[in-house]
Amino acid sequence: MTVQTEAKTYLNYIDGEWVAASTGKTDASINPANKHEIVGYIQKSGKEDLDRAVAAAKKAFAQWRKLSGPARGEYLYKMANALERRLDEVAETMTREMGKTFPEAKGETARGIAILRYYAGEGMRKNGDVIPSTDAEALMFTTRVPLGVVGVITPWNFPVAIPIWKMAPALVYGNTVVLKPAQETAVTAAKVIECMAEAGLPAGVLNLVTGNGSVIGQGIIDHPDINGITFTGSDNVGKLVGQGALARGAKYQLEMGGKNPVIVAADADLDLAVDATVSGGLRSTGQKCTATSRVIVQSAVYEEFKQKLLAKVKEIKVGHGLQSDTWMGPCASQSQLDTVLSYIQKGKEEGATLLYGGSRPEGEGLEQGFYVQPTVFENVKTNMTIAQEEIFGPVLALIKVDTIEEAIEIANDVKFGLSASIFTRDIANMLNFIKDIDAGLVRINAESAGVELQAPFGGMKQSSSHSREQGQAAIEFFTSIKTVFVKP
Repeated sequence: MTVQTEAKTYLNYIDGEWVAASTGKTDASINPANKHEIVGYIQKSGKEDLDRAVAAAKKAFAQWRKLSGPARGEYLYKMANALERRLDEVAETMTREMGKTFPEAKGETARGIAILRYYAGEGMRKNGDVIPSTDAEALMFTTRVPLGVVGVITPWNFPVAIPIWKMAPALVYGNTVVLKPAQETAVTAAKVIECMAEAGLPAGVLNLVTGNGSVIGQGIIDHPDINGITFTGSDNVGKLVGQGALARGAKYQLEMGGKNPVIVAADADLDLAVDATVSGGLRSTGQKCTATSRVIVQSAVYEEFKQKLLAKVKEIKVGHGLQSDTWMGPCASQSQLDTVLSYIQKGKEEGATLLYGGSRPEGEGLEQGFYVQPTVFENVKTNMTIAQEEIFGPVLALIKVDTIEEAIEIANDVKFGLSASIFTRDIANMLNFIKDIDAGLVRINAESAGVELQAPFGGMKQSSSHSREQGQAAIEFFTSIKTVFVKP
């Protein structure tokens, strides 16, 4: 099979114009289901390009911040409508570029539309409070003001939803934006920005710069005119973002992954628990920060649960995300596939028992993509690598326990604390789990993955910088409080 040469080249969006990188260089974005297919070429930008984007955003901020919240919200409504008109196109691009199935990609794009409309409405909400003063003749109140230029650094696993849930509140609260998406899904990002640009935003309010993290990502961290940075990605990179922002006094927000447990109690509905474990752990090829990774099961139902789980996992159809019968697509890249396979090898070397999967699947065309089998281990000890580190792949680790107290203790015995779920009919189990689990997202009789867009989202411990995204909580990061005292 020959490499495609007719793929489109996508440009940066700076100061209201689509422009090529000053470097003259591009990167090819590869379809992970077929490594010989180029989805498109994206700009491999340099520091000069980032400087232009930041300067445009800084200039545009002066007027953008003066618009009323409802006026800014109107732009978001127009963005949502533009994205809705191109929903199938954007979703198909996401599937071809990132690998998740087309129904999942459509669902994510629809979520992006809903997020835009939600934050469009936020422009109508209050942005302060009146506070009683000790001076009876004075008026004291608070108002919220935007940060200024916000740098948005996003990962490849949710190339529509994550950029939008950062950009939408940033914009409606009066900030201007410079987006640096993951290079692996920059074509999808460019299509999202095309839709947002159709809303007629003033030049410089929203900018897209694609390129390597070591250049553009680091440039955002270091840039003196970027007032806030919102980042989603690995914990190692997130710490560098936080350290760099702190060093120059910029505000930062980090979401950095998880090692998410599901606890299956002896009284659980096992069929429900199995379905949720498979969906939460293996959809999107396990490439979600909220994906189920550890499955902690009470011994009384362990064997029955295991057999039901294996039966379900063995039914999974692995293949190209645009094929209607595909349940699980490929890993997003060769490097991600290599990472997943290396963790599987570590699991075997450290003494876990491989129950199913663990290698590349066989089948026509599968050798051309970055496919891995859904994988299940048992006899997993809590100190094993596959029980401690985020794999970001379709790997489930089964852990047997005797009591719910032991299950919660094991669930908390990791450095992450993003999401966690329990399956039980016992109200005491539920309440103890809610109280004792170290996670920012707690779900009862539901899979660990996913959060509703109107609810705060973020983690504890090393899963986040202890701030929250989405819902009305987003205003806390994207604005600062100004206290006003008025004396006649």
